[in-house]
Amino acid sequence: MTNNARDAILQRLQNSQPSFDNSDKPVSVETPEWPIKERIEQFKSILESVRAEVHLAHPDHWTDTLKSLAKKKQLNNLLYAKKGPLGKMIEDSWDNTEQPVLVNNEGPISEWKESLFFHIDAAVTSSRAAIAETGSLVLWPTEHEPRSWSLVPPVHFVVLDANKLYNTFAEVVEHEQWQQDMPTNALLISGPSKSADIEQTLAYGVHGPTDLIVIVLT
Repeated sequence: MTNNARDAILQRLQNSQPSFDNSDKPVSVETPEWPIKERIEQFKSILESVRAEVHLAHPDHWTDTLKSLAKKKQLNNLLYAKKGPLGKMIEDSWDNTEQPVLVNNEGPISEWKESLFFHIDAAVTSSRAAIAETGSLVLWPTEHEPRSWSLVPPVHFVVLDANKLYNTFAEVVEHEQWQQDMPTNALLISGPSKSADIEQTLAYGVHGPTDLIVIVLT
């Protein structure tokens, strides 16, 4: 191939390339800044649109809401973390003679896996934060509230402090200082587990809990 032919081909290829604006103009991105009441409404609306439940409760009486919802769903037992952030309030408000029965087992999952997978009706966990814009919960698994508790039982109760409900994901990262203390398996949950087959038939509970119930402390 002659130099002239090669140059012509390269020129045609170069001319066909899309042009890009390489200017350094900053991109303006508008982010929501809702007051707390609107944040809660936004969060609640999005989660309920994907078949999750959101209930508001007073910080001193949220366990009454938990008990009422658990009884309504006719649960036989409820897994909780005795040494977790919710443990004491749950124990102080619960009557062991009533349903559902409280269950606590913070040993290695390998030692009670069969019970967890086949005999636990529901689990209750705390949450680190939440995102109003996307209706997402942020879970921070620990040795007391491991990741499996939010994935295995058919019903998952999550308790959220409204003061930890942020507008956006960026706010969560900034205010919760993820750069200083972030686990390897932080979870963002935006509804109950669901999946669809090739015919687009939606099914719940395929990869996790069928029911996600959020109790917001306001």
